[in-house]
Amino acid sequence: MENMINPEMDRKIANEPKNIPGWGMDADPENDPTYPMKHRTGADHERIHYEKAPQQPVNIEIYHSNERPGLSRVFGTSTPPAGLSGLIRKQAFKYSEGQAAHWMMLMLADRVDVVQGIVEDLRHGIIPNFFAEAGWGAEWKYNRKKLVTRVAVKVIVISLVAMWLTRRKKSRMA
Repeated sequence: MENMINPEMDRKIANEPKNIPGWGMDADPENDPTYPMKHRTGADHERIHYEKAPQQPVNIEIYHSNERPGLSRVFGTSTPPAGLSGLIRKQAFKYSEGQAAHWMMLMLADRVDVVQGIVEDLRHGIIPNFFAEAGWGAEWKYNRKKLVTRVAVKVIVISLVAMWLTRRKKSRMA
């Protein structure tokens, strides 16, 4: 669990936010990107004196940005990383959020997670109802023209690709 938070480091940051790179960079109104457009009320800097929520206990592996040394006070645990999609997510968090590889790998992990879910359903004897899960029932009821158009376009594209592949195969055999 290399991306797990070091509790000592988290306490240090919680007690002294000045340890966070870039902390307080907007404290100077001249350095504030909204200056002078923002209407100041005088209470703008009171927000730094609030009582922080207690840290949610960490009992599963949590991936977090490598740009932030600490873990958010509260985080989601409903679907912890698992299987191949979890491994892809783990790799994604080795990249900065500013790099395309980070986001592309997270999107790939989402797609892999869908396939993992379908396989898991089939393993438990549950046959997925793709029609209902994709929202086609509602689309048929409320936006029939768009649904028919999309299905027709997909059928045409798949037919053209199939015809092209069979012609290529026949021309190779000749």
